[in-house]
Amino acid sequence: MKILALGAGGFIGSHLTVRLLNEGHHVTAVDLEMEKVTEVLDHPNLTFLQQDIRGASWDLDSMVRDCDLVIDLIAYANPGLYLRIPLEVFNLNFTENLKIAEACVRHKKRLIQYSTCEVYGRSAASLKNANLADPEDPIHATFSEDESEYILGPVVKHRWIYACAKQLLERVLHAYGLERRLNYTIIRPFNFIGPKIDFLLHEKEGIPRVFSFFMDALLNGTQMKLVNGGVNRRCYTYIDDAVDCTNLIVQNPGGACDRQIFNIGTPGNEISIRQMAETMRDIYAEKFRDSAVRLPDIVSVTGEEFYGEGYDDSDRRIPDITKARTLLGWEPKWKMRDILETTMGYYVEEFRKAPAAGK
Repeated sequence: MKILALGAGGFIGSHLTVRLLNEGHHVTAVDLEMEKVTEVLDHPNLTFLQQDIRGASWDLDSMVRDCDLVIDLIAYANPGLYLRIPLEVFNLNFTENLKIAEACVRHKKRLIQYSTCEVYGRSAASLKNANLADPEDPIHATFSEDESEYILGPVVKHRWIYACAKQLLERVLHAYGLERRLNYTIIRPFNFIGPKIDFLLHEKEGIPRVFSFFMDALLNGTQMKLVNGGVNRRCYTYIDDAVDCTNLIVQNPGGACDRQIFNIGTPGNEISIRQMAETMRDIYAEKFRDSAVRLPDIVSVTGEEFYGEGYDDSDRRIPDITKARTLLGWEPKWKMRDILETTMGYYVEEFRKAPAAGK
């Protein structure tokens, strides 16, 4: 199959690109960055285009026309950017991605669109007047693709502009499916972790995601900062599990994925941000510690102090993966501690190979 992979040089995209090539596909990969795919740049079935899709020279129409499948991973997926450049976040995540979808409509191409679990927003337990019998019951934070309601914060909490842009794109894809028969599949990732997730504190797009921030603190002995005490909870998924599921969606057995939305996540890997910081520090002390670098302190900071004005967040997100299990036969394999140990090992090795770059 000829696959056009947009955003192929990012964290998810780089792992997926390698998998698609190993599956025998011909991949045209597009991204501004190529550092994460350097090991496959000379692969005979890969064409890599270092390209900004917002550029005037970008011939999206012909690229879509000449492929069999489009996989769109293009996004700003960094909370620091949602607060700092919200308009640009909206423009890239909705306006530019909509152009890709419309090209797929024109040329009748199947589209796999990466979205986000952030479209679900907060859990019912986070509402001030919820009056739930048991607020800790996981049912209040378990989200299914076609039934769950969305609870987002107020407009002044403009951190939600990312979730809103992604949600609006999903709704337009659904409408194109109804009226123009666009064959789409939407993927909602639940907190993927693995090698290459970020460039640690040298991330080109601002403050890195939580794992990367904690990893940098461990390597350099700086504080592990918990936003608002680190009480929010997430379910983390190893990138290999995520790519396995995405590959099944690419295969689309019997058309099972046509006009469907899939959560990709690991319900059993729920952990609070504080627990994650403590577990990572324990693993580092046990397996990787450099005695010359002290273990960092774990401290609490406000969201506004860490990210800036307009910050807000979801309290808890557990994926219902019944659909992926039923339609695809997919089951995540990686447990939380194994995910952390493996991913931390990758960054420790990278840091020690080039210590000057890591400090």
